[in-house]
Amino acid sequence: MASEEPARPRRIAMGGFLHESHSFAPRPTGWAEFRHPGGLPPFQRGPGTIEALRPTSAGFAGALAEAESRGFEVVALPWCFANPAGPVTPQAFERISACMVADLVAALDQAPLDGVYLDLHGAMVVEGFPDGEGELLRRMRAVLGPDVPLTASLDPHCNLTEQMVRLTDALSPYRTYPHVDMKAAGARAMALLARRIELRRPFAKAFRQADYWTPLSSQCTMVEPMAGVYVVRAELEGRPGLHEMAFCFGFPYADFADCGMGWAAYADDQGSADAAADTFAAMLDEREPLFAGGAIPAAEGVAEAVRLSATATKPILLADTQDNPGGGGHGDTTGLLAELVRQGAPAVLGLINDADSAAACHAAGKGARLTLKLGGKSDGVPLEAEVEVLRLTDGRFTCGGPMNAGNPADLGPTALVAIGTVRVIIVSRKMQAHDQALFRHIGIEPAAEKILALKSSVHFRADFQPIAEAVLVVAAPGPVLADPSSLPFRNLRPGLRTRPRAA
Repeated sequence: MASEEPARPRRIAMGGFLHESHSFAPRPTGWAEFRHPGGLPPFQRGPGTIEALRPTSAGFAGALAEAESRGFEVVALPWCFANPAGPVTPQAFERISACMVADLVAALDQAPLDGVYLDLHGAMVVEGFPDGEGELLRRMRAVLGPDVPLTASLDPHCNLTEQMVRLTDALSPYRTYPHVDMKAAGARAMALLARRIELRRPFAKAFRQADYWTPLSSQCTMVEPMAGVYVVRAELEGRPGLHEMAFCFGFPYADFADCGMGWAAYADDQGSADAAADTFAAMLDEREPLFAGGAIPAAEGVAEAVRLSATATKPILLADTQDNPGGGGHGDTTGLLAELVRQGAPAVLGLINDADSAAACHAAGKGARLTLKLGGKSDGVPLEAEVEVLRLTDGRFTCGGPMNAGNPADLGPTALVAIGTVRVIIVSRKMQAHDQALFRHIGIEPAAEKILALKSSVHFRADFQPIAEAVLVVAAPGPVLADPSSLPFRNLRPGLRTRPRAA
């Protein structure tokens, strides 16, 4: 009697296309930004993709580990990331999307696919396609057809849309901000894909959106009110038959109809999905007044940091939230730096993104004194100052913090300079200051400093808050406004409130 043929392993295609787009940021995001992103591997395509992503903290890496643990055959699609900035240019979007679709077609031509996993952000805006991920998914679904399961991991700053939910089988955002669980979200999305394949039928879905949005400073899951929201989310997901409660708190700098908080419940039946989604909605409505947040003026924040640092045994952190490179800032505004210099603060600022000034420091050499017009490329307000060049590096290091451990950083020629009592890290490519390795690679031990000024809104908390005496979120000039409601929005849906209502 002939033996039965062994079951073939599941064949899964995996790729990614990540960008968080600030509709009002001064600089668009083009192909070059995906080729040289700074804090993660550059655009990947072909057989090297898997090994390039394996050691990183990206969702792709977690999904890959989950797929391999299940014995799946993995087919690599392109993967890329660019730092948050202005909308993605049509040229970059078409080029990357074409590569994604072409490689998906090639994979299907070789053999059937059992499923597809994508590592996405969820807040990509493209000229002509305000829902960038929705358009990418539309193109991929057109090639796949309706029956091949597709799941994705998301950044919770995703502006979740009906199109994204409709075109996928399940979506799984990170649970944390700072994002220390990107790999876990990728693994969860892959596990949902495996479950969907085994079920041989779609999950029931319920999609909802809130009618208000929250500022970035109120979205941190380490503190209230968002910490309590995630307790409720976990309780709901513990209900029998509920597979995922995909909650996205939105990116309130994208000017299109679906900007803001949204969530999707995935369950065995429609009643369970609807009930969970509606319970979550009621909880968010009740908590709305708790999400009002803000930042103190830079001058006030620096004065308080100087006062506290006189007796503190650990660093005082100043978060330059409005020039956060992780929210679309260029990382080069000088308002906070100027205030630190004016008040003679014993501080280190990480960082100023200014390739010209970094090049000038390298040309002058260590120990040189020179006058720079530092930063201000994005807003036309540089700080002119005489600096002393203290150290020089190539800007290459490996991140080690809880959010980005294993990710390669390549910030280009980098310099540490002194302006009076203030030291400044000048880089050639922007990166949010969310990892202590940025300081250590240029000879600074963050825990030993009096004041650390960081171009970040929330992500810095994962690696820096444990070493800090106090954290002050300050407002200096920059596009990532602490109160985004003042931006000139034109395309939001009717009834969406751009700030939480008062208690």
